[in-house]
Order: sequence, then C-alpha cells, then structure tokens
Amino acid sequence: MLGRHTAACLAVTVALSGATHLYAQERLPPIPADRMTEAQKKVAADFEKSRNSAPTGPFAVMLRVPELMDLSFKWRQHVQSRNVLSQRQTEFIILMTAREWTQQYEWNAHYPAAIQAGLTTDLVTAIAEGRRPERLDEELAILYDLCTELQQRRSVSDATYARALAKFGEPGIVEATSMAGYYTMLAMVMNTARTPVPGGAKPPLAAFPR
Repeated sequence: MLGRHTAACLAVTVALSGATHLYAQERLPPIPADRMTEAQKKVAADFEKSRNSAPTGPFAVMLRVPELMDLSFKWRQHVQSRNVLSQRQTEFIILMTAREWTQQYEWNAHYPAAIQAGLTTDLVTAIAEGRRPERLDEELAILYDLCTELQQRRSVSDATYARALAKFGEPGIVEATSMAGYYTMLAMVMNTARTPVPGGAKPPLAAFPR
C-alpha cells in the first residue's frame, strides 16, 4: 500500500499531467472556408443561418463528417427549445456532464447560461469542485442522483429511478439521460480534439486525479 505522502504526490502528479493537455495544441481546428467540401459548406451555411455565426466548438470539429454535424446540431436545437425539462434543470445536467468530463469549452459556454437560468453561484461552484451542492431542491436533487449514478456507476438504482419517474415521468427520464449522453458525446469529441476555450482564456475547471 502506498504511504500517505507518496499517494499525495502521485495524486498531484496525475492532476498536473491531466491539466497539461488543457493547454496543448488544438488537434482539429475549424476548417477554413476555402478548404471545405461542398457538403461541408452547405451544413456550415445552414448552421450560420440559424446561429448567425460559423460553426464553433464541437460543431467545428464534427464538420469533418457533415451529416453527423447536422444531426448533432438538430439535437442541440431540441435541447435548447423543445425538451420537456426546464432551462434551469437542463443547464444543471449540462454542467454536471461538463464537470464529469472536465470539458472546458462546454463549461465555459454554459456557466453564464446556468446562472441566467437561476442556478446559484454556490451551487455551480460545488459542481465545479466535484461536491454535491447543499440545499438542492427536490427536482435538482433527483437529477443529481440520476446523472451521478448513470455517469459514475453506469446504471441507475431502482430507488433513484422511482423518484425520477414520480417527479418527471418517462419523457423526463428520457430527456435527462439522453441529454447527459449528448453532452458526453460533445465532451468526448472536444477532449479528443483539444478544443480550446475561446479567446485563449484560462480553462475554468481543475483536472481531477484519475
């Protein structure tokens, strides 16, 4: 068994090594317009028409596969305006997923949206630090347990499922779990691509020892 001092040093080393990639060179930067295929140009134009900007973040990465980027953006539009959960609950799930994957771009993009949706800075800080927030209301407490069990244990207990079913119904469970899966997908894409925080800003999340 490792001694306490050795274990502490190892944890620091792992944390630092995990943080190193946060500042590493971007692997899949946005594709210049003059290098896009016709399919990429069409999908990029549709995105820009909807968002009034060129594809950014995960969509700039996924533009390498135009159909995948298009489908992913349509899913994002559903999350944004047509899902059955409230905006506050939606942003809560997104931040939990970004924290689980230490996804800097995702967290940076959704932190202000979460505050605007009504999440408190104390609650958001707790998520950023990997702590269960204090004084969660019933709905957020259920979503916290549902997403935490699913992301960390890869399953959901009967007790947690029953509470989620009673509060949100089957549609709410499908929305919450698929939303966690969707933002996990985006996080995996961007962690692989080493997508940086816009403007060269310092990554907002500390790396956890793994």
